[in-house]
Amino acid sequence: MKILFVLTSHDTLGDTGKKTGFWVEEFASPYYTLLDKGAEITIATPKGGAAPIDPSSDAPDAATEATERFNKDKETKALIANTHTLSNINVDDFDAVFYPGGHGPLWDLANDETSIALIEKFNMQNKLVAFVCHAPAALKGVKGTDGEPLVKGKKVTGFTNSEEAAVGLTNVVPFLVEDMLNENGGVYSKKEDWAAYAIQDGNLITGQNPASSELVAQKLLESLK
Repeated sequence: MKILFVLTSHDTLGDTGKKTGFWVEEFASPYYTLLDKGAEITIATPKGGAAPIDPSSDAPDAATEATERFNKDKETKALIANTHTLSNINVDDFDAVFYPGGHGPLWDLANDETSIALIEKFNMQNKLVAFVCHAPAALKGVKGTDGEPLVKGKKVTGFTNSEEAAVGLTNVVPFLVEDMLNENGGVYSKKEDWAAYAIQDGNLITGQNPASSELVAQKLLESLK
């Protein structure tokens, strides 16, 4: 069971002067869920090297069992500090791909040609593609084998407009995940803000928010079995 994790390389939160990156819980929870079941995991980013961590996700109020494990895990932290470059990744080497969120993907992965082609190839090979929270942003330019948006007609979820409003970033982000999924023809659904919710349609798995990251990993695991 070989799984590729794709993290953002983007660390600037619009023009706020604040930092962003990937959300620790959305990486750590799925990472350990899969690792503990024997998965071989490779971590890649568009630029390679260190993947930026969203400082807000490292705050005490965002801590979970998985993030605490990550904070003590020197081996995994070393992998985050030295990720593979996405353009060097061969889809044939993996059974599935997982995209953790954080606001970073809205700026880079949403428009990254290498990432778009990678997801399209995973999908073409009928391999699992999974995204949580803001990571469905990476699906924005992805086409299915029919040339239509990959999410068109598919059941999907992702960070809600009301959750974005709650964190006060509606006017900072380049686009809203919920709006984009709807505009691309996705059959979007959600639960109440911050509730754990994940949905699978064929080989596509999406989760609503940080609380949904483990659910996405579990669906991925069940499908790989």
